[in-house]
Amino acid sequence: MKKFPELLCPAGDKEKFFTAITYGADAVYLGGSELSLRAKTKGFSLQELPKIIKFAHQHKTKVYFCLNILAQEKHLSQIQGYLETLAQVKPDALIIADPGVISLAQKYATNIPIHLSTQANTSNSLSALFWQKQGIKRINLARELNFKQIKEIQNKIKNSLEIEVFIHGAMCMAISGRCFLSSYLNQRSANLGLCTHPCRFEYQYILKEQTREENIFEVFETNEYSKILASEDLCLLKYLAWFVKNNIASLKIEGRNKTISYLAIVVNVYRTALDNLLAHKFDYNFYLKELQNTFTRPVGTGFFLGKPKILYTPYSKPKKTLAWIEQQKSFDKWKIKVKHRWETNKKIKIKLPGLQNIYLSSTEYMLENKVGEKVKIAHPGLDYYLRLNLPQVKPYLIIQE
Repeated sequence: MKKFPELLCPAGDKEKFFTAITYGADAVYLGGSELSLRAKTKGFSLQELPKIIKFAHQHKTKVYFCLNILAQEKHLSQIQGYLETLAQVKPDALIIADPGVISLAQKYATNIPIHLSTQANTSNSLSALFWQKQGIKRINLARELNFKQIKEIQNKIKNSLEIEVFIHGAMCMAISGRCFLSSYLNQRSANLGLCTHPCRFEYQYILKEQTREENIFEVFETNEYSKILASEDLCLLKYLAWFVKNNIASLKIEGRNKTISYLAIVVNVYRTALDNLLAHKFDYNFYLKELQNTFTRPVGTGFFLGKPKILYTPYSKPKKTLAWIEQQKSFDKWKIKVKHRWETNKKIKIKLPGLQNIYLSSTEYMLENKVGEKVKIAHPGLDYYLRLNLPQVKPYLIIQE
């Protein structure tokens, strides 16, 4: 019997953690404020992890903790300290890339399963089986593999360990994310979670061939500059049935640095698509239309089909999320975090799990400031309360125009 794959979603901070779980994550991956590959995210302190893990488990969601930097000598004692604490906190797994960090985890956190990060660049069955012998329970395969290669690896390793695959989000122009551009240009190492994404900077190129210097090739876009180094984003939504058929254990969404708006929509789409696939009601075009409100760069299939295929190129900016519902204060009063300027004479929609929406005219809701005064315009960074009495509304939903 085929086991339905886990939906693994990013949780870069508390807001994103609660958002991912609310919209349907089976598991979330997160890190501390350091030692993971997203140093720019707030992350989670070791002191707050017990409550975070407890909340996740109450909602039947697993928590995987990232220690996936390619460690330098100066990091080892700090990593050991982390592991000694994590052994007591007990996340459901550790995500690690560095063999040295793996050896430390096996010494100081022996009770926690280890998942191998995509940074380890596992691209064949012998490598996978090697890691299995080192005690690894799951491997996130290299993103450079196509579907035939993934299937071959899965067939050869059989059930000796779980396979995890990235299915959505940003991709790196370097092999399995091991890029040196940021370190070289800005002295901020991508392999320590400090990537400044110079591949997405705008460049102007002049190319000369050594033996034909008179032939100059300029690379440009609209007579300005090019982002030629940047890869398109990944979207394998259309191929979910393939992953189910081939017993892929976990489908991973990239995006610990993304906004809660992006996270809510993407998790909601993939959760709904997987549920509908199980119910034989899969509607790819409907899901893709919903995802279009998150795209800021061209979106394609990456290496999955063997040759890149662009699925969609955005021509407008995504709609702004007005607010995030933080807490219920009374039966009709909700504390919210305003994300963008909100004029209350406009219609809004509250996005529910299952790709459902609640549409409200300006007369069906009211905003108040912290002293209870009605406001016409809400600004980011200030405290507001939404007056609304609807049974479908709950904390951690997003509100859009």
